[in-house]
Amino acid sequence: MIIKRFCLLLSIILISCARDVKQLPKKPNVLFILVDDLGWKDLGCYGSSFYETPNIDLLASQSYRFTNAYSSNPVCSPTRASIMTGKHPSRIGITDWIPAENPPSELWHKLRQNQKLVQPKNKHALPLEEFTMAEALKTAGYPTFYAGKWHLGDEGFFPQDQGFQINKGGHIKGSPPGGYYTPYNNPQLEDGPEGEYLTDRLTDESIAFMDQNKENPFFLYLAFYTVHTPIQPNLKYLQKFKQKRKLLKDSLPIKIKEQKGYTVQNQYNASYASMVYALDQNIGRLIDKLKTLKLLENTLIIFTSDNGGLSTLIGKSVYGRDAPTSVLPLRAGKGWAYEGGIRVPLIIKPPNNFQAKTIEAPANSMDYYPTVLDYTGIGLNPDQHIDGISLKPLLEGETKISHEQLFWDFPHYHGSGWTPGRAMRKGPWKLIYFFENEIYELYNLDNDIGEQNNLAAIYPEKLKEMKKLLNVWGDEINAQKPKINENFK
Repeated sequence: MIIKRFCLLLSIILISCARDVKQLPKKPNVLFILVDDLGWKDLGCYGSSFYETPNIDLLASQSYRFTNAYSSNPVCSPTRASIMTGKHPSRIGITDWIPAENPPSELWHKLRQNQKLVQPKNKHALPLEEFTMAEALKTAGYPTFYAGKWHLGDEGFFPQDQGFQINKGGHIKGSPPGGYYTPYNNPQLEDGPEGEYLTDRLTDESIAFMDQNKENPFFLYLAFYTVHTPIQPNLKYLQKFKQKRKLLKDSLPIKIKEQKGYTVQNQYNASYASMVYALDQNIGRLIDKLKTLKLLENTLIIFTSDNGGLSTLIGKSVYGRDAPTSVLPLRAGKGWAYEGGIRVPLIIKPPNNFQAKTIEAPANSMDYYPTVLDYTGIGLNPDQHIDGISLKPLLEGETKISHEQLFWDFPHYHGSGWTPGRAMRKGPWKLIYFFENEIYELYNLDNDIGEQNNLAAIYPEKLKEMKKLLNVWGDEINAQKPKINENFK
């Protein structure tokens, strides 16, 4: 009798445990979408009236949309390194985009011989000793997939060397070497059928990966090459925006001087608009696939850009073209530490959430790594993502969770006209420092989002406070500084 009761009790316990196991929530899928050079104003949900992004706007209407999200650097490679590691790029030693040649070509050096400052050295790849977001998820049992632009090192430093089990298109170059139509001339991506468009192809590869891994949680990192140069239209949509451009009051670029560069003030480029629209159509395809597979609800989606939009260039005489977009009312664009170069779109849809909310608290590229770890239940790794914070508590209502200070370090020259400098933000206050002439600029973003009114002379105490914070930060992470060029004439 006692044995029977024991067996009955054991059966009840086992059945109860089995039920509990079945009721355990499934770990969420992670879909990380990184768009190249997408400007803060390039989406309908962020205020564009010329570009059309209905699918991204719909996603934003069911997600958290950030208004003060930033890239960690005004150019691509440093930001991409910080996303992968959760560290400030200057802490890693990647402060500029990584050239395809290492050492850089003779032309590269010639362009820099007659500059006032000698730029600091830049690492040629993301160090393998960094424990990346992909390695963290792979270790936790997630299948890991990469598609698109990598730009964090050559052979031996590709995505498959940094935690991704599959790599479709990620290699050393920052722009598609064969352009946006096959043949792609990409060593990590086979050519497609005649007429295939790269943005479509990368989405095809991503959808195939979803199909193959629909039964288990997966990590899909889709880094579109678009809308990086070359500005090569999607021919299916080009006529649509050529017709729309005829209705614009200003169908040609309007430019203003920005130190050595010129900043475009209006969105006018039909080819660029077709690229944005093609991006949006493919975001729609991804969302539809998640719905079809009944995975959308349990998927963490992060959508953002690696830096500001390409709205500022040195000049048509040098580059033979005008910048393709505008991020007005923000100042300047890619390559600059003004808001136009670092403020980016950020949309996050947590798993089991379809409510819409606007988040005004600052966020940064370093935050995505700990946020993904937090939502997947893997657990934070603060020794690695030392500069990032998880945004999960913020999204769940803990309004005090945010960055008190943010820093940008770009000690290099850039084709946008930027000269070596740094910047920081604390609350509404923004400080920018230029190494060449040792000039500080101070702005209040609450009153002056376009950074038109330099308050350095009006608020000397605030200037002093911000200067000290910027210098202390630089010393703490051993940020490199440019040096005087003894051969400068």
